[in-house]
Amino acid sequence: MQKIVPNIWCQGNADEVGNFYAATFPDTSMEVSASYPETNLPDFQQALAGQPLVVDVTLSGYRIRLINAGGEFRPTPAISFILSMDPAAHGGEAATRANITSMWAALVDGGEVRMELGEYPHSKLYGWVEDRYGVNWQVMMTEPTPEPRPLVTPQFLFTGDAAQAQLAMDLYTGLFPGARTGVVVPHEGGNGAIVFAEFALAGQWFSAMDGGADHHFTFSPGISLEVDCADQEEIDTLWEALSAVPEAEQCGWLSDRFGVSWQIVPQNMGELMQRPGAYQRMLAMKKIVVADL
Repeated sequence: MQKIVPNIWCQGNADEVGNFYAATFPDTSMEVSASYPETNLPDFQQALAGQPLVVDVTLSGYRIRLINAGGEFRPTPAISFILSMDPAAHGGEAATRANITSMWAALVDGGEVRMELGEYPHSKLYGWVEDRYGVNWQVMMTEPTPEPRPLVTPQFLFTGDAAQAQLAMDLYTGLFPGARTGVVVPHEGGNGAIVFAEFALAGQWFSAMDGGADHHFTFSPGISLEVDCADQEEIDTLWEALSAVPEAEQCGWLSDRFGVSWQIVPQNMGELMQRPGAYQRMLAMKKIVVADL
């Protein structure tokens, strides 16, 4: 079961976004998995009463969650999604090129190209695009590896003067049992910065890189990482280790010292939200206390 689920903050259009991704990516489906209560919502959520709250998009078994909300936050390129397609697993090179080209055409429609689709030293076919909803995707053809990588890999892009990718990986891999690192490519300057690295948390692959100070963006709650916890003890442990910005603590959300947003929640959150008044009680919490829901 997928323990860490990327969440994308949508501007009241999660249904539309989910349908777009289901039509754009192969082997992808979407479903509304939670809705707002009909009554007793705070004033700022009244317009969403009865509307979808959560839309789950599943790409080849990998789940990304869309949060239907207001205009408070937007995704940034600080977290993007690498879509890796190995021709050996996707019908050969011609079929893989056709799949990537089709995805690219949909993603660039109304979006912004960051790196043109073409051949690069690291891939025969690669491109980076921000889609019409502000979500960043890196599509690429990969070479066969002894341990195949999944279709979807979230990537952290750390910006600013200091090298942070290795520090973040050290923190994250120390929190999840069985975590490990894969390929790590250090910057030639020997300043501790990383050009590319990969690491696994709870059996899921992630990637990280240092981008330097030339970028005018950083992490935001527009994309967060939801961790489904087995019990209150796990919630408490992760909360204590990760939370670094007290004013960001709300409804199970926190921001770590690198600016990455996390949601530390019980794995049966959907079930708990069915309790009368649970949604309203959750809105008053910072860290989730299961016994008080």
